[in-house]
Amino acid sequence: MGSSRRAPTRPSAPSSSSAPGARSQQAGADPAVGAIVIVCAGRTFIAGADITEFGKPMKEPGLHEVLDLIESSSKPVVAAIHGTALGGGLEVALACHYRIGVKAARFGFPEVKLGLLPGAGGTQRLPRVVGVERALSMIVSGDPIGAEEALRHGLVDALVDGDLTGAGVAFAERVLDERRPLKKIRDLDDKLAAARGRPEVFADFRKSVARQTRGFRAPENCIKAVEAAVNLPFVEGLKRERELFLELMASPESKAQRYFFFAEREAAKIPDVPADTATKEVKKAAVLGAGTMGGGIAMNFANVGIPVTVVEIAKEALDRGLGVVRKNYEATASKGRLTAADVEKRMGLITGSTDYSAIAEADIVIEAVFEEMPIKKEVFAKIDKICKADAVLATNTSTLDVNEIAGATRRPESVIGMHFFSPANVMRLLEVVRGAKSSKPTVATAMAVGRRIAKVPVCVGVCYGFVGNRMLHQRGREAEKLILEGALPHQVDKVLVDFGFPMGPFAMGDLAGLDVGWRIRKGKGQKSAVADRICELGRFGQKTGSGYFRYEKGDRTPIPDPEVEKIIVDVATAQGITRRHIADEEILQRLLYPMVNEGAKILEEKIAIRASDIDVIWVYGYGWPVYRGGPMFWADQLGLKTIRDRMLEFRRATGDDLWTPAPLLDRLATAGQGFVQA
Repeated sequence: MGSSRRAPTRPSAPSSSSAPGARSQQAGADPAVGAIVIVCAGRTFIAGADITEFGKPMKEPGLHEVLDLIESSSKPVVAAIHGTALGGGLEVALACHYRIGVKAARFGFPEVKLGLLPGAGGTQRLPRVVGVERALSMIVSGDPIGAEEALRHGLVDALVDGDLTGAGVAFAERVLDERRPLKKIRDLDDKLAAARGRPEVFADFRKSVARQTRGFRAPENCIKAVEAAVNLPFVEGLKRERELFLELMASPESKAQRYFFFAEREAAKIPDVPADTATKEVKKAAVLGAGTMGGGIAMNFANVGIPVTVVEIAKEALDRGLGVVRKNYEATASKGRLTAADVEKRMGLITGSTDYSAIAEADIVIEAVFEEMPIKKEVFAKIDKICKADAVLATNTSTLDVNEIAGATRRPESVIGMHFFSPANVMRLLEVVRGAKSSKPTVATAMAVGRRIAKVPVCVGVCYGFVGNRMLHQRGREAEKLILEGALPHQVDKVLVDFGFPMGPFAMGDLAGLDVGWRIRKGKGQKSAVADRICELGRFGQKTGSGYFRYEKGDRTPIPDPEVEKIIVDVATAQGITRRHIADEEILQRLLYPMVNEGAKILEEKIAIRASDIDVIWVYGYGWPVYRGGPMFWADQLGLKTIRDRMLEFRRATGDDLWTPAPLLDRLATAGQGFVQA
């Protein structure tokens, strides 16, 4: 923009990282141009790199060269940002001399969620602008910040309203008129100096994130890169950042996280249900049952502004359930994540009733009553007569036959399973269980509703336990055998925690409540020698202060209990089992290989659409560490032949046919293939 006030360069959304640099180079060479504005067309600024290109040969010029060109421009370069400036997009903005944004813009470095770090100077420039502590938080969490926060921290120079391009031009004109300097972030040092010589800044941060980053490799490399920004000259810091980036790019953790990124997106696709399938517009919802699960499900709808009616048989149970919902919201507000007004607004969207006719106008009804088939069928027969003709009728069953439940109605095409995970207001997984007669619009509606209430819906078929619980049952069976053969609950749990799970099977049982499984077993005439004996003593888990472990009041930490060890030894003796030392490696194999084997059966039976769907279910529903990709991806990395052959060894040693490899596992192992590629 020269003396003639010629408009700055305004490139549209770049198709590659080189586009801003190419336009800037062209404008920089034009004597009629006094300043350059980088602004993107469409819905967003530059939202980062194309992940599908990772690992492929680099195209020239690289992003580093583009950023050098922008930063070294002899004319002011202004980034005008809308939508999201993420990853490489934010790195482009940081190379500019000035940044403005609309009030709805968001800024961040999400690379850590792919097992990576910002690799084009992000870890070196950001701390120079926002300070070391804030940069560490943004880069290691991967969570974006809003425009107001970005302005407070100096990440942007101004927020604007109206036409962004016009605002960018006006800002650039002010820069020229006021003869403002070319602010090169690489030359800033005052905010780095505040942390220089203070290693406790990084030690304290490492300690603060240790729990949530356990097992991940990328967060530590992110911290090391920011340390390099503090302690090294800019160019040397860039070299260190590059070393740390390449180390992560080659890591199995990043490979798993990048795989999972695409797996989650694939899960939204159902081959025979086109993306344009008509869905029911959900303006009102209803939940049957005000227990822990029903209340949590209702919260999901209120959270996104959908009015929801909660129906319970008894007024006392209804009031108790809604009281728990309020308590949950108030607990969130006490942590600063909601305001008092938010709590009242959400509670105002939840209406309680003891009259089933209150659900007559609901667009979707989700049943969350006791997990017994006669009760479920009775409820569905009842609501079939009350609900409007086009309502979606969903059951939250975790194991039962959705087809049998649908058969209790005159409209099985409108019935579907929507299996939420506890706590339903927190856990992101939603198994959408497609019945034999569920219509495509019903399936599409359930998936759409799941996404709308911030869940990750995965479509599965009908079988006992569906995908997640069916595989979990295999792990639970071996866990019970292991403690009788010589392991103890805390050893079994530790093996899985060391693998990356948040907790092991016995602590998980204590958390869920051992009485739940005990009641189900008694209803089916089944037994679990150790678990039943523990329950007979009134030890139901955390809620009673003891289960497989004991718990101090107000503390959820499981403490090994000699009383449980005695029960285990007594049961083993009564069953004629000679206990032995069991190595951690065997424990891990016996817990996870049966799960993989069951996953192979689920795939062959077409209960799951694809292997990656199973992985999404296990990461979001059961705490499988995302840096291991999921059970099916993990099995592929380990080698299916390794798993198949070890299973055959267990079958020979035990004579137990449950160790027989599934046909699909056997075929793929023989062919040297994997589930994910199959």
